Amino acid sequence: MTITLKTYHLAQEQFAQFGVDTELAISMMEKIPVSIHCWQGDDVAGFEKPDTRLTGGIQATGNYPGKARNATELRADLDQALSLIPGPKRVNLHALYLESNLPVERNQIKPEHFKNWVQWAKKHQLGLDFNPSFFSHPLSEQATLSHSNDTIRQFWIDHGKACRNISAYFGQELGTPSMMNIWIPDGMKDLPVDRLAPRQRLIQSLDNMLSETLDPRYHIDAVESKLFGIGAEAYTVGSNEFYLGYAVSRNTALCLDAGHFHPTEVISDKISAVLPFVDKLLLHVSRPVRWDSDHVVLLDDETQAIASEIVRHQLFDRVHIGLDFFDASINRIAAWVIGTRNMKRALLRALLEPITQLRQLEQDGDFTGRLAWLEEQKSLPWQAVWNMYCERHNVPTDIHWLDEVRQYEKQVLALR
Repeated sequence: MTITLKTYHLAQEQFAQFGVDTELAISMMEKIPVSIHCWQGDDVAGFEKPDTRLTGGIQATGNYPGKARNATELRADLDQALSLIPGPKRVNLHALYLESNLPVERNQIKPEHFKNWVQWAKKHQLGLDFNPSFFSHPLSEQATLSHSNDTIRQFWIDHGKACRNISAYFGQELGTPSMMNIWIPDGMKDLPVDRLAPRQRLIQSLDNMLSETLDPRYHIDAVESKLFGIGAEAYTVGSNEFYLGYAVSRNTALCLDAGHFHPTEVISDKISAVLPFVDKLLLHVSRPVRWDSDHVVLLDDETQAIASEIVRHQLFDRVHIGLDFFDASINRIAAWVIGTRNMKRALLRALLEPITQLRQLEQDGDFTGRLAWLEEQKSLPWQAVWNMYCERHNVPTDIHWLDEVRQYEKQVLALR
């Protein structure tokens, strides 16, 4: 009997004393995919042009060697990361990760420009999610869907429509709906005089962009708010209140990004606040450090709280978990592995909570007992269950995954 199996059996007995079935928790992990964002692998540059300048208030700081220079390299890097992450996964693409031998304007992109991604996803049994790219483009310098110029605004409407068709193509080909998230960088650096007109234009643009009804078996629209960005410190057109109202009134999914709110706000508390009003929720799990800095996800209190909210309320069919960070100062594959494994660890820990007992204590008004149980269960040997989960998926249980990343760095990344 292996050490992992021995320690797992001991952990299983301890959890059983708290009324927790570890096998049930592990089986539930197979029903909760995490969507891994492709843009960690190349610092959000995309493959439209080799000299694309990142704009829209987005920054990827650092210059760690070996970033992906094309889609083939990016998929190879993702292959390496995916091999070190247990359980079900998806991959999230942006429109600027298309593949074409000839330049293609964003309002002209088609499913054929992503056929290699679909073939790759089929090989790995992955779902794909999608995002229009409303940044890093000459026509996005001032605004996009809220622009006062009709021609520019229509360009971006057409881009969004093209992206919806690509997203639906993903869903049809892969048999799982693609979540397409709409985020725009529109805003102003200094105080605007007219805050209303851009928002009215944004409503009209979104309504136009989403006018075609697409089958939810293949495609789901989501809208994402933001507090501010670099160059949009004073005013953001697509604020939290704006998109919450839009999602509720238009029956779209709502995206909550962990870094898109005030420093003391957390999205874990917002999940139960918005779900009575929207049918589906998309989460961008990230780690803000003083602002929307998109640091690699840690196994910290907020990540755990997000996972606990999903599990405690059985929101597996309503909440779609995506990641959104990009750190160019460390090995990019390691960043994927660290962040995704941490999200999955948090989900497993949440599944190992004695939820029935905790809920009963709360209903009985026994807040002393609730606090005692919440704290004591933190010391239960969840790591042994995690190790068993990893072993069953044939991925490293501990820090040895880093050896494989460093070997890949020597053999592949260092040669770029």
